[in-house]
Amino acid sequence: MTRILISNDDGVHAYGLPPLIEALTPLGEVWVVAPESEQSAQSHALTMHKPLRVRRRGDRFFGVSGTPADCVYMALNKLLPDRPDIVVSGINRGGNIGNDILYSGTVAAAMEACLVGIPAIAVSLHVDWEVHASKHHWGTAAALTARLVGEVLRHGLMPRTLLNVNVPDVPPEALKRVAATSMGVRRYENTVDERLDPRGQRYYWLGGAHESFDPIPDSDGQAIERGYASVTPIQADLTSWPGLARVHRMDVFYTQNEET
Repeated sequence: MTRILISNDDGVHAYGLPPLIEALTPLGEVWVVAPESEQSAQSHALTMHKPLRVRRRGDRFFGVSGTPADCVYMALNKLLPDRPDIVVSGINRGGNIGNDILYSGTVAAAMEACLVGIPAIAVSLHVDWEVHASKHHWGTAAALTARLVGEVLRHGLMPRTLLNVNVPDVPPEALKRVAATSMGVRRYENTVDERLDPRGQRYYWLGGAHESFDPIPDSDGQAIERGYASVTPIQADLTSWPGLARVHRMDVFYTQNEET
């Protein structure tokens, strides 16, 4: 039987988790290993300097006191009886678009599987944060994810490549289309909000509001702004091949046989 592992960065109580489980259950045996609490913007952090705790929350359902990458690592190396056929991370509340990808715990959970050769999909719902999470159209993203999982199980993905999926928060009938996209560039206000605690000590909140997506044709941000779902293949190999060619032209290299 097909084995599907679900993780996320919004935690075991995330609104996006039950719709995803429901959508993927007809496709195989679903396991869930997710953080005990929200771990947004943890990127690919692994917990190396304190112990992790695992709590069984149901049949094939575990909570881990760590990051999204911790969860997938634990699932693959301890909790599951065998490797899953695919890993799905999500459904995240909030888009992971453009340079968000570099900070995203949702994407990192999928990347942890990708690093060891397991096909993976990261899924996010692009929401209006003033709307309560219970009112979002989770089913739209869940249904699209199920379709993509079926395609990936049939056809596979390129080695060390995952799909980063962003879906507008609309009813299924209002979703215009699904676009194959590149990773774009997202601009935020660069904000450091300084405050004082009751004892007069300074503390800070980082991060500002979304400003814009760069107008890059066929990029994820442009697709979302047009009301499309975006599917972006991203890879573990971060090498800039044009950049490598430029480095080779720099006059700083010598071979091992040359004198230093």
